[in-house]
Amino acid sequence: MSAIVTERLNTGNHTGYRQWTGTKVSAQEIAELYQGLKQSYLDDFDMMLSGYVPGAPALQAVGEIARELKARAKESGNPGSFFWVLDPVMGDNGNLYVAQDVVPVYKSLICYADLILPNQFEAELLSGVKIEDMTSLGRAIQVMHEEYGIPHIVITSVSLSHPDHPESSLSVVGSTMTSDHKARPWKIVFPAIDCYFSGTGDMFAALMVVRMRQAVCAEKAAGALMATESWRSDDGVDALDLPLAKAAEKVLASMHEVLTKTCEAMDQKMEGLRAKIAAAEDESTKSTLRLMQTKAAELRLVRHVDSLRFPKVDFRAVKM
Repeated sequence: MSAIVTERLNTGNHTGYRQWTGTKVSAQEIAELYQGLKQSYLDDFDMMLSGYVPGAPALQAVGEIARELKARAKESGNPGSFFWVLDPVMGDNGNLYVAQDVVPVYKSLICYADLILPNQFEAELLSGVKIEDMTSLGRAIQVMHEEYGIPHIVITSVSLSHPDHPESSLSVVGSTMTSDHKARPWKIVFPAIDCYFSGTGDMFAALMVVRMRQAVCAEKAAGALMATESWRSDDGVDALDLPLAKAAEKVLASMHEVLTKTCEAMDQKMEGLRAKIAAAEDESTKSTLRLMQTKAAELRLVRHVDSLRFPKVDFRAVKM
């Protein structure tokens, strides 16, 4: 499967370390890189994943690539031959960490995407709905289906109290719209892990690309669905039988295994180090120890590849 991935456009270190070097990739550089691929006939992509893009011009350049690829797929008579997964990374917990002018660019591009992966705060920005409970969350999803015509939506890291949500739990909520833009919402509730990890959003997005295609290919009418624009299931398909819901179940299973194992390894590495952090008096020592803690929390993907391929944890979607 061909794929183009535009993730982490900082060419230096990961921002989770609170320090980095290098420069941002400019809009012109993005356009020139894509032009080079075209010139070498290396632009026959099946799927595209776009994520963190801190500036509006660069985001517009990424959007132009996606729009061109989608238009080409339609012109070929096989609109399902290209699928764009857009993670509209703008902020979290009520705070933006991109420039203000990035938000309207995302709003202008959402209608061209096939699947979006906003977190709770980003869903509020896109829908204009304040999410305070599961009812308002459902309303936000419906607004995005209607206003943008976005076929598939998954809202990540939802933290809302509800009678059937255990304490210390999170949920992922998704929907694939019907032909008349009606939501088919489902949710997956899973236990939260009391540890800070950097990069879980990127991991979720990357796994959703693979698992969504896999779930579509597993359908009885896979050939017809793969040829359908945005891989949108017939209106008669139940919410829990949607490829989107099946994909999310496997993604969360893999993530829970990897994060659990990462946390266990981190605890071993950090044994005795936390006391040093608390006792440190000078800022230089504190900074060094914090960086060591951040490094210890790096996701252990390669070490646990079987958890990515064949997760044993079992999560199931339920209707909202």
